[in-house]
Amino acid sequence: MKNRELQPSFCNHDFAHLRSRRDWLGQFTTGLSGMALASLMGRDLSAEPHHPPKAKRAIQIFLQGGLSQLESFDYKPQLEKLHGKSVPGDEKPQGFMGKVGLLHRPHFAFKQRGESGLWVSELFPRLAAVADELTVIKSMWSGTGNHTPATYEANSGFRTLGFPAAGAWISYGLGCEVDNLPTFVVLPDSRTWPTGRANNWSSGFLPARHQGVVLNTSGPAVRNLQPATKLDDATQAARFAAVAELNRRHLAERGQDDALESRMRSYELAARMQLAIPQATDLTQETAATQAMYGVDRKECAEFARACLLSRRLLEHGVRFVQLWSGAAFGSEVHWDAHGSVPTNHRRESDKIDQPVAALLRDLRLRGMLDDTLVIFNTEFGRTPYSESGDGKVGAGRDHNPDVFSVWLAGAGLKHGIAYGESDDIGWKVAEHPTDVHDFHATILHLLGIDHTRLTFYHDGIQRRLTNVHGNVLTDVLA
Repeated sequence: MKNRELQPSFCNHDFAHLRSRRDWLGQFTTGLSGMALASLMGRDLSAEPHHPPKAKRAIQIFLQGGLSQLESFDYKPQLEKLHGKSVPGDEKPQGFMGKVGLLHRPHFAFKQRGESGLWVSELFPRLAAVADELTVIKSMWSGTGNHTPATYEANSGFRTLGFPAAGAWISYGLGCEVDNLPTFVVLPDSRTWPTGRANNWSSGFLPARHQGVVLNTSGPAVRNLQPATKLDDATQAARFAAVAELNRRHLAERGQDDALESRMRSYELAARMQLAIPQATDLTQETAATQAMYGVDRKECAEFARACLLSRRLLEHGVRFVQLWSGAAFGSEVHWDAHGSVPTNHRRESDKIDQPVAALLRDLRLRGMLDDTLVIFNTEFGRTPYSESGDGKVGAGRDHNPDVFSVWLAGAGLKHGIAYGESDDIGWKVAEHPTDVHDFHATILHLLGIDHTRLTFYHDGIQRRLTNVHGNVLTDVLA
């Protein structure tokens, strides 16, 4: 049978009469049916969490470019008093761009919000209205002030290429909930892809099937999902069967090959997605009131609103981890990198995401999903308290600041309406509870039922993990 030529009769789904029972069993273990069963079995075996999870699924909203903590979640009244003065003390800042100006007060006014009294600036007025849902971490720090390695670190735990993204680790550790949609979905900024592109959602050395699957937020979620020419069900099924047999032979000739097996799995998933994706991504099924709540009808935020609404629908249909990107591609005006003017840059970008993100939290809460969904809102580093100006003046921009910045979590298993950690009086460095990306990832995994020290993969002589050899769960933020 191994050398037998493909005959038209292969298109009837019944291969068993063309080979011995032993051949048929061999085909079953490596062909379409066998791989589907193996996928199901593998999913069930890998889906056992280490401890009872608080969250079943997660959405990550990543702001590339460096959101300023001083204009968002970390209020520093001392900057009002020291506006226009040099950084106090003997330590002289260098600055990533080497243009150290004078201290600058916050560009957006802060207020205490909700019953919790969390400080949130007017940069995010709608998000401020749901401040009681937030768990703000104000003492994050990064190991680098360079965008690309800092972005890699924020997403994979490492500053270099070749390491799996957090979403890939979660896919590997927990498996998929459904067989007709990806476990890890990525929704890039509709304006452009991020710096580093697909490296940011790579599976690295993990099996390739765990990498992020990109969907579009502008136009069809998946282009060319259906054949150009309409096919009847029997013909379509026959084509799938023929391709499965060819793939089986190809794999049998080459032996175990992760890249090949993963490509075959991706084709099988694509076939199943032909039915599932149109249903999961059909935003017309949402009420006009829901679409308006997200801002789908507002030009400035319509595309991110669709991304947030699409994320909620994907989670409802069984996707485990969705990553949304806000900002990308340096060298263009499509990021949070506010060197020239914080007010101009940050207002432009916040107008795109503030209403959709706030609506996502409200919608998840109204549907009862926030009790077992984790929402992650982070960036690669923060901004300096001094302005970026090489002439000793007070400029409108701020430089990169890896030494302290703010992120937040919301949803399952967290204390809501609290702030954890502190920066110093001017928001330049961590003053209390320093938190790095390994601590952040360890906490996310813990909420999903995973012990970060036990989620490992042997690669190149090392038991690798998302948190490297570091990381402590932030127990003080857990409910």
